Formats: sequence, structure tokens, C-alpha cells
Amino acid sequence: MSLLLSDKYRAFCKHVLTDKAIVDVLEGTTAAGKTTVGAFAFISKIYNSKSDKASIISGLDTGTIEKNIINAELGILDIFGNIVEYKGGGTSKVKQSHLIVHGKYGDKIVYIFGYADKAKWKKNLGAQYYATYIDEVNIADIDYVRETVMRSDYTMMTLNPDDPNLPIYKEYINCCRPLPEYKSDAPKDINNMLNEKSKPGYVHWFFSFKHNKGLSQSKIDQIILNVPKGTKLYKNKVLGLRGKATGLIFGLFDRHRHLIKKENAKKYIRNSALREQTEWFEHFTAGLDTSYSQKSPDTIAMSFAGITNLGTYILLDERVYSNADLDVPIAPSDTVINFVNFLNRNQKEWGLARQVFVDSADQATQTEFKKYKRTHPECIYIFNDAYKKITNIDRIILQLDWMSYDDEHGKKPCFFVVDTCTEYISELELYSWDETKDNTPKDGHDHMIQSVQYGWIPYKTKIFRKEEPKK
Repeated sequence: MSLLLSDKYRAFCKHVLTDKAIVDVLEGTTAAGKTTVGAFAFISKIYNSKSDKASIISGLDTGTIEKNIINAELGILDIFGNIVEYKGGGTSKVKQSHLIVHGKYGDKIVYIFGYADKAKWKKNLGAQYYATYIDEVNIADIDYVRETVMRSDYTMMTLNPDDPNLPIYKEYINCCRPLPEYKSDAPKDINNMLNEKSKPGYVHWFFSFKHNKGLSQSKIDQIILNVPKGTKLYKNKVLGLRGKATGLIFGLFDRHRHLIKKENAKKYIRNSALREQTEWFEHFTAGLDTSYSQKSPDTIAMSFAGITNLGTYILLDERVYSNADLDVPIAPSDTVINFVNFLNRNQKEWGLARQVFVDSADQATQTEFKKYKRTHPECIYIFNDAYKKITNIDRIILQLDWMSYDDEHGKKPCFFVVDTCTEYISELELYSWDETKDNTPKDGHDHMIQSVQYGWIPYKTKIFRKEEPKK
């Protein structure tokens, strides 16, 4: 059966055969043809290779690889016919499941590895390889990825957009760069995330529905219709944007709608000489959530925010410490000094938050704050116990209401985050429900979440959506 290729996919296949890349990453929307064309280009590369090294095709497990890559319509066997043989049960010489590619320069072995079974791939993985293909690398065992990339002259990865905080992004995907002629094909958000130090020969490819010549417009329309608009699934599968797909608490968080540049937030600093200023910061607040464990990723999280006279909340600054990352652990007395320095810095930049709110479950830190106040009478801050009688669910409901929007009816959010608050942004994109319990968030990815809540709870009635003037 013939494989229809768009101009971009043709360019991609030619690129793979040039041996210029060390890693090619194919990211994009669902049904973009990444797996099909990627496997075609990969086998073509092996067919034309002079290398005597074996290669690898890997996926979740052998059954998944057989179904989606080897035996599928327009799969490897369908496209290459008698050029490729599949030995699913191995042979007397090669026990591992493998393909035999009858190439230009002799037969080539391509091992079939499932990365879900760590004990199995660790036992079978060895030697050096010519090329490795990793399908859906976003769900692959990161140790498997590290091992195979290290052992391979060339690696091809396919993935659908996923949780941007997965290590695969930091270590591999975000080290890639698009070819200049195709940079504009990817959403701006994706290009902005390719921000780790670039590695020579690491190339990023973004493919969408329009690049799949085998997909009819009616099929595209059906896919889009069947995915609820505004959900994380729509964001991942239809728009091709990254973000955890299921179970998110703040799933409506949208970087385009809820993030604000620091210079734009500065416009809300009160300037009595500016007569045309109609909205300004009227309250400043700060929160502190603490955990001193060196055996977990728990953190000491500080937040500083402003609330305007018209009900707009903006998280302005954050500071996070983790004892797990430090050789010399932070003690409660250190946290007091760090928090006072944090408040002083923000007072100079934004304004005074005199009333601040500290995790009331941490009596050791509370004791250190009281001691600090006794020994530093000049300290202007009042360190209050965080108010915890508002349940997690009620806090979440309040914040979701402030973050909600409705373009059709002109409803805009009143809750914003300065885009330099990267830890809080990360938590908004990770904070999830515990699927084993009813209406209960998972314990994790919530220290900045809690810190921010401690800060706004006493001012919750000051946060509201201002009425838009009626037309």
C-alpha cells in the first residue's frame, strides 16, 4: 500500500537519510501521522545504512509495537513488503523479537523492545546500536531513554504533548531546535518551551493534521468535534500544546489568559500623580508554607501578591527552597531570615505587605518568628497563623471562579500570575485530584499552591470580577 506524504513529511524523510541529525523528535497533534511516517523514515534509514550495528524499535510493549507499528495498515510490513521480515518469537540465533531488514548493504537486525518491563529491557539491552526509534517517548521509562540514546548513533522519538515537567522534556526534547524553515509550524508555546541549552544535531519537528495527507477533512472535523473544547485533552490532542491531560484541579489555567508580564503588573502600582490611572494595588499580602524534609521534594514556599481596588489579584513574586537540594539544610531560624528578606525586597519593588500569613501547622517556625520579633523591634511585619478553617475544596472553588472565563459572554478572569513565578505555574499545571478518594487533592505539587492560598484567604472578599460596562 502506498504512503501519501505531504511536502513537510517528504522533507523530513530526506533529512533523516542525510545522517545530519543525532536526535529527531516528532511532536504534535493526534492523528498527525508521526508514528507511521517516522517508522517509514526509520526503516528507510536502516535499509540504506552501511553500518553493521543492530538497531532498536521500542514502544510500551511488544504487543503495542506489533499493533501500531509493525502489522498496522501502512505499518512496516505493509509498506516494505518482502524487504522486511518480522521474527516475533525470535530465532535460534537471535532470541529477542526482531525485524530483519534486507538492506542495500546486507541484512540488518532491528530489535523490538518494550520499555514498560524494566527487568526485561535491562536484561536484553547491551552493546552499541546504529539507530533507535522510541514511540510515545513521553510515557517511556526515562532510564530506558537515557540508556538507549547513550548507546545509539541516531535516535528518533515520537510523542504527543504531555506534562511539560516530565524529565524527558528537560533532558531531551527542549534541547532540540526546529529547522528555520519550519519554526513557524509549531505553536508559539511549543517553541518557547524549547529553552534548554541546545545540543548539536538535536532537531525538533512539529506535525499537525494538515501534514497528514492520508487524513480527510471530514475525519479531521470528526476528531475535533469529539474532543470537548476547552479541556486539557483538546489542548493536547487538537492544538498540540503540552500540559497534563487528566485529573488536573486547575485544568482551566491558560498561560495566554492568566499570565502577565512584570512590566504590565507594574502599571498597577499607585501613582497619585497619574490622573488617568483607574486601577491600582490597594492591598499586598504574603504567604509562607514550610516543610524541612531532606528525604522528599517538599519545599519552603514564599509568595507575594497584590490586590487592586477593582478586585484583580496578581501573584507578583515567589521564592522556593528545598532541603533535598541543599548540602546544608535550612532550619526554621533560616526561614525567618529568608522570609523577612523576601518581604523587604518586595516592599521596595511593589509595596508593603504588613500582615503576612505563615503555615500554622509548623510550630517550630512560628516560635522562631516570635523570637525574631522580640529581638528585632524594628520589624514592621505581623506574622499571622495561616487561616485553615476554609477547606481545600472551598479554596479550590473560589480560585477556579476567579480564574474562569467565557469569551462568548465577555467574562474575563480576575486572577493572574506574573510569568516569572515559574514554580507556581508548574504547580498549577500539575496539582491533581486523588482518583482513589472523593473530592481530595493529591498530596504533592502544592506548596506554592498553599502559600498563595494563605496569602489570599484573609482578603478573599476583596477579589472579584469587575463589572464590564454595558454596551
